[in-house]
Amino acid sequence: MRKSSIPTRRAATRPSLALAIALVAAPVAAQTSPAAPDQATVMATALVAQLRADEKLPQLLNVAPAIPRLDIPAYNWWTESLHGAMGPIATTNFPEPIGLAASFDAPLVEAVAGAISTEVRGLHTLARETGRVGHIGTGLDSWSPNINIFRDPRWGRGQETYGEDPVLTAAMGVAFVRGLQGPDPEHPQVIATPKHFAVHSGPEATRHQANVYVSAHDLEDTFLPAFRAAIVDGQAGSVMCAYNRINGQPACASDPLLKTHLRGAWGFSGYVVSDCDAVKDIADNHKYAPDGAAAVAAALRAGVDNECSGDTLSDTAGLDARYRTALQRDLVTQADIDRSLVRLFAARYRTGDLPGLAGAPAAVPVDAVGAAEHRRLALTAAERSMVLLKNDGVLPLRAGTKVAVIGPLGDATRVLRGNYASPLSGPPVSIVDGLRTTLGSDRITLVPFGESVTDGDRVPTTALQTPDGKPGVLARYYNPVTPLPAAFAPGTRDAIVAAVRYRDTPVVTRIEPDVGDRQLALAGVADVHRTIRTGFLIPPETGTYRLGLSGAGGVLAVDGVVVSDRRKARWNDLPGMKTLTLTAGRRYRIEVDGGGVDLVWKRVSDDPSAALKRAAAAADIVVAVVGLTSDLEAEETGVSVPGFAGGDKTTLDLPADQIAMLEQARAAGKPIVLVAMNGSPINLAWAKDHAAAILEAWYPGEQGGLAAANILTGRTNPSGRLPLTFYRSVADLPPFGDYAMAGRTYRYFTGTPVYPFGAGLSYTRFAYDSVRVEPAPGGAETGIRVTARLRNIGKRAGAEVAQLYLDFPDRPGTPRIALRGFRRVDLTPGETRMLSFDLSPRDLSSVALDGTRSVAAGTYRVTLGSGQPGTGAPGATTRFTARASAALPL
Repeated sequence: MRKSSIPTRRAATRPSLALAIALVAAPVAAQTSPAAPDQATVMATALVAQLRADEKLPQLLNVAPAIPRLDIPAYNWWTESLHGAMGPIATTNFPEPIGLAASFDAPLVEAVAGAISTEVRGLHTLARETGRVGHIGTGLDSWSPNINIFRDPRWGRGQETYGEDPVLTAAMGVAFVRGLQGPDPEHPQVIATPKHFAVHSGPEATRHQANVYVSAHDLEDTFLPAFRAAIVDGQAGSVMCAYNRINGQPACASDPLLKTHLRGAWGFSGYVVSDCDAVKDIADNHKYAPDGAAAVAAALRAGVDNECSGDTLSDTAGLDARYRTALQRDLVTQADIDRSLVRLFAARYRTGDLPGLAGAPAAVPVDAVGAAEHRRLALTAAERSMVLLKNDGVLPLRAGTKVAVIGPLGDATRVLRGNYASPLSGPPVSIVDGLRTTLGSDRITLVPFGESVTDGDRVPTTALQTPDGKPGVLARYYNPVTPLPAAFAPGTRDAIVAAVRYRDTPVVTRIEPDVGDRQLALAGVADVHRTIRTGFLIPPETGTYRLGLSGAGGVLAVDGVVVSDRRKARWNDLPGMKTLTLTAGRRYRIEVDGGGVDLVWKRVSDDPSAALKRAAAAADIVVAVVGLTSDLEAEETGVSVPGFAGGDKTTLDLPADQIAMLEQARAAGKPIVLVAMNGSPINLAWAKDHAAAILEAWYPGEQGGLAAANILTGRTNPSGRLPLTFYRSVADLPPFGDYAMAGRTYRYFTGTPVYPFGAGLSYTRFAYDSVRVEPAPGGAETGIRVTARLRNIGKRAGAEVAQLYLDFPDRPGTPRIALRGFRRVDLTPGETRMLSFDLSPRDLSSVALDGTRSVAAGTYRVTLGSGQPGTGAPGATTRFTARASAALPL
């Protein structure tokens, strides 16, 4: 790895800080107590001791201003990397976490997080080189992973999680934390922030004021295990508290969560960050505190160290005034403030953002972002994430097969990215392009769909040309004539910015590959600036297109006519598009005035039914690519269209136009291979009855189309398993806002799902036998070892996901059945492998109605197989007995 070009700041340039460290460190070094502070805490304590009172309070916000006299650069704690780093240059986009969960492959998730960590550090290096520190996405911490339990399929953000099972979620969460932070938690590459602590999973529309009542049983049994694992086993350095109240107390002011569990039972010593505006909600929406000062006091005293405020997005001044008022009213003490600041500055020392700590990670060069090996890993992750749910023998597709690709997502690329993903990912591969690569373009016919709510893919560089005929667009960045203040009085920013005059000469002029927001990669561009991109749009074929902008803040003109105006749009509104007839090869002059937007389009058909009929008649197989997008199921949107409201789903059915298309395809009489792209359970009952094969592809990342094509053509054997129960209807479930787990997820659902948790097929066959249980020397209640023989009895190599389930002694509160272990195993035809699982008392435990956890005395059934027992999946079962109960701590 090459050394960074960032200059190293030497401790010798700050003699007062060195002296302070020596004074603080001397008595600590003489102590032998295991509670003695680590060196990062010692250094942070010394640093905080040097801060003036007016310098301290702003550091409690997510945007921490620079303190030049101490050589402390600005820092923004708001960095997102849920399944890929997000920045002003192309980063690697991996599958959405729900897809990663479907891999049932914790080492894979750790590798993915490790690649993301490298790219986050590379973006930090870029920010230092350009001087654009203090902006979102430039820090060395990340607000990931999302380890909330996906308890209800209507939740729009469930795609960000690892599914409905606490054990699977815990394992994936720990893997992600370890991958992101690296092997040494005391010197993390990037600090992981498991979220949203806790009991948070929709509805989106009420999340800022919801008072969630949850039983002691469900809290311990379902909602807390993954967080405990991420903190205790994964040693995450941070955690984010949620918006909602839990049994009357806001999550960000919750004594049971933040004191009893987090810092008490689990021994957490890192820092707590609030979800954005969750501290503000304590007073404004929850009415738990009478005013803003009391709200920040409640959060700070409960253990919140860093407040994310949405007002930092508009550079609002005075956000620290509430803390000053809280101090003046004796609602908090200076010791409360300093305690949080020490935690925050210690974290910056540990990652190397602040220099001087021995063992802190080295800087990562910018060219590590989007590395070729990360793109290869994205393909592997996508392949392992996909779940084959049905196959009547039509798959894998044979060479020479003529395929008609139908559906609105057949050539879509936006759908690949999922939620919390940078538009500037590596080149996306659609399903149709993946099939063209594997089967040959001459065997593939794409059938354009009609206008749909899923429309809106980035216009590729291949369709763009600069004014002088080069690939891409010409981008000009203009700074204000008069520099603007770094912060604005509350409520004044919009008016001030609207009145700004910009220079006639751009500060930067360059060719960019497309209309994407890359300004943070540029030194010299002011935070408030004007961006104008010009060039030509050149369609590859004649036909009907929808063309426009996504995002907010810009205006698109085509040949001088405004086509899309996003100046009043929200950042996560659906794209604003206009239907146009475009001619192949013609150059259409385009101008995009304003940043924060992207140029999007979609080729559509004027008569999709006729096009489908013609293509199906000439094809051997119809591949129907259907599903949703993360613009429809999403985080707190203003979108309200049939089936969706504010980011959540109101139905499990596909959009009506897709259902009609599937019925027409069925009438054509050709075998249908259905590829579903979605981040949550959808009703697959029609496909189960009528399709020849079903592949659940999720939101699979930038390599998703090639991954799907590799599976469909047999280049890759499918190995994914469902991390969710696929229900038939929301009518089968309790109300969305009811957080009781009764009747939810495979552990407590008593109905018949369309497809169960853990389901998934292969192109080969596996068999289990010789399952045995060996109790630990102290008896089964102190642990067991489960062994079994796994054989590949098919004709090709493949990966099996061995799943271990427990059925507990009958007592109130125990689940119907529960996953307690899993492992991915690669086997060649005829190969045999002995599997071994060691289960600890916590693995064997269940939760009583009063929330106490113990290993219950009695007889247990253990099943090891390809899926849940009783679902027809191959497996072997045995029993064992725990002769005594054994209580466990929180």
